Amino acid sequence: MRRFGQSRRGFLQTLAASGLSVAAARPVSGSIIGASERVRIAVVGVNGRGQSHLEGFSGVDNVEIAAVVDPHADVLARTMASLEKKATGSLTTRGVSDVRRVLEDPTIDAISIATPNHWHSLMTIWGAQAGKHVYVEKPLSHDVAEGRIAVEAQKKYGVVVQHGTQRRSDPGIAGLHEALKSGRLPRLKIAYGYCCKPRGSIGRKAVKQPPASLDWNLWKGPAVIENYHDNYVPYNWHWFWETGNGDLNNQGTHQLDLAQWAIDDDQTHPVRAMAIGGRFQWDDQGQTPNTMFAMAEYANGQTVLFNVRNVSYKGYENQVFNEYYLEDGSVITGEGKYTIRRPGSDTVEALDLEPGDVTPGGNWKSFITAIRAGDPALANGNVVDAHSSCVLGHLMNNSYRLGQDVPFSAEVSSFGGRTDVAEHFARLHAIMRDGVGIAEGQARYHLGPMLTFDSATERHVGDHAEAANALLKAPNNPGFEIPSVTQL
Repeated sequence: MRRFGQSRRGFLQTLAASGLSVAAARPVSGSIIGASERVRIAVVGVNGRGQSHLEGFSGVDNVEIAAVVDPHADVLARTMASLEKKATGSLTTRGVSDVRRVLEDPTIDAISIATPNHWHSLMTIWGAQAGKHVYVEKPLSHDVAEGRIAVEAQKKYGVVVQHGTQRRSDPGIAGLHEALKSGRLPRLKIAYGYCCKPRGSIGRKAVKQPPASLDWNLWKGPAVIENYHDNYVPYNWHWFWETGNGDLNNQGTHQLDLAQWAIDDDQTHPVRAMAIGGRFQWDDQGQTPNTMFAMAEYANGQTVLFNVRNVSYKGYENQVFNEYYLEDGSVITGEGKYTIRRPGSDTVEALDLEPGDVTPGGNWKSFITAIRAGDPALANGNVVDAHSSCVLGHLMNNSYRLGQDVPFSAEVSSFGGRTDVAEHFARLHAIMRDGVGIAEGQARYHLGPMLTFDSATERHVGDHAEAANALLKAPNNPGFEIPSVTQL
């Protein structure tokens, strides 16, 4: 098995050993592609979100889908048949099961990653080492440490890396964040993200042999998983810690990213984080919480709150947006278009803002624009911003994972002495009690500790540091290891 988690020299030696021409390999930094040249992309992972990647890039002028990659033979065959049907001439796209085959191809300019979360960082790193530009679905990382290596890989090899957080391409959203930081609006106190969309139980699936059409070793890749069951493939991997990050860093990555974007630019990561929640009602195989309330506090006092609420009930209210609580008492709500409730008023009014500065063309076209310019800074949602947003979610999740069961009550935590945060949690608790119908005294929350984080070293310090630091990096399978910085 060829390995790309190694030095640049080792990477080129691997190519030579494979029979490919070393001279044909791309330069260390990503190449600049002129406006008249075709950009050739390989889409990796085509069973779900990858179909949107195919459609999105197919709609950009002078972009060719050079390859599609998936370890499931049935999915790959179905996708190739669909592309064949849509082709106006002979189909030039090739289908392969192993991403390493397209990384070895010097004619491919970029990869677009729509795999399960546990693959995102390693493919990004491998892509950078191979001189490929990378569009990577959210979240950039499955854990904190691998996200840092992805940042360092982009920095070393100079390729464009764009995160699949489409909201970064919205000038209306950018305009709000520019206004919050320029002084045109009062200073931000709390950025609150909601990922409240109904989901259902995944039940329980028996351990069995993987289907013959699935290359299980390639699907697992870096993720250490003991046994196969049908709840991993194709979608429910989201709800297992080895492969996913729960809805907090699934749908919630978008809202976490907006919340982090609102924090002052001189802040990198939170210095304190904690979470509380549970997997209520379903009694299924999933591990991640279907209900969560989390907080993260930055060194400057600004705070991010987050709410996951998946359990459906009569009168369920979908909430997938952000709120911004300002120091003067104003509250802004929305996404792209916003309303504001001024302090002391019950009236909600439209908030008129100038559009913000983004690379035009939406998320797909802006990525191609950045590639053609050879300028990673043009990516809407670059690798540094992606890492900061993902770390925010990872710290919240890690607190939850280190938690203990406590009574189902609104008074189970003081949230580090933050009475304002406790009031927000009480609102979620009331929904779970009165809407979902969970009886106090007959259920349990899972309450995580307050974790302290050194944003410079990206390590935990203080109480619970040893256990929390153990969660910063997941183990990897041989042949799929995340490299260290010195191995890039």
